[in-house]
Amino acid sequence: MKHILYICLSAVLFVLSACGGNVQVEAQKSNQLANAPKHVIVVGFDGFSASSINDGKTLPDMKHMPTLRSLMEKGSYTLKNRSVLPSSSAVNWASMWMGAGPELHGYTTWGSQTPDLPSRELTENGIFPDIFAMVRKTQPTAEIGYVYEWGGMRYLADTLSINYVQPAPLSGENVEESTALAVNYIKEKKPNLCAVIFAEPDGTGHGIGWDTPEYIKMLTHLDKGLDAIVKAVEDAGIMDETIIMVTADHGGIDTGHGGITMNEMQTPIVFYGKGIKKGFVIPESTMVFDIAGTIGYMFNIEQPQVWIARPITSVFEK
Repeated sequence: MKHILYICLSAVLFVLSACGGNVQVEAQKSNQLANAPKHVIVVGFDGFSASSINDGKTLPDMKHMPTLRSLMEKGSYTLKNRSVLPSSSAVNWASMWMGAGPELHGYTTWGSQTPDLPSRELTENGIFPDIFAMVRKTQPTAEIGYVYEWGGMRYLADTLSINYVQPAPLSGENVEESTALAVNYIKEKKPNLCAVIFAEPDGTGHGIGWDTPEYIKMLTHLDKGLDAIVKAVEDAGIMDETIIMVTADHGGIDTGHGGITMNEMQTPIVFYGKGIKKGFVIPESTMVFDIAGTIGYMFNIEQPQVWIARPITSVFEK
């Protein structure tokens, strides 16, 4: 009798275990993006404060940035994305790529080139795990590009995981050279992941002031660069399989940043392209480190345990 009970109990446990396994598999599948893009292009504007485009309307008029406004109208966005503290460059660009805050990745200041405190975890390349390393790990043949103007950007990404690492001259009012590097690369290589980071409008903000006429004029120049990048994606024939993101590291106030005002802390995030909801305002709280998690979600990557990023899943059509 005991033998029969043992056999029955074992059978029940086997069935429950199998069901549990199936539930886990289905749960994992449900967390994946079904209509995933093949290409993700991230355009970053250093020091781009949401205050410079927020006129109080649900969809701002933004006559000085018609391209970005079009992406917002045809895509999803928030003007309330928050930077980590301090609201400065290196700490926030690092957070954007590394999916965590300075307490974990260790880059804590405006110009950090190495962690100011030990990173909680390191990859085999000796740097905190970032989105570039995660894409390389899961897609060994992926084409990954990184175009930047501010020299400090080089230290904030796992460049050993990137095919094309291209510094560009600081643009000032002339964004053509940096834009041309990005445009030519996109057309030629059709990258799976590419980040294009302009040093403006931060320079104008420091030199003249945030939200001044000169700052707004600089945004118009940057918008033309954005337009050229969007057209490059179209010319490359990959728009139907691409998501374009536009974002920033921090904002600013008067002629500085690093503090806790909303002008310094709030930046835009804009999503446009394959599977992105149209005319959608993101209701959830978002942080700069959530960008890495969202890119990872686009590529169906299981993010590292050390990340604290929360993928912004509400922007995707189901």
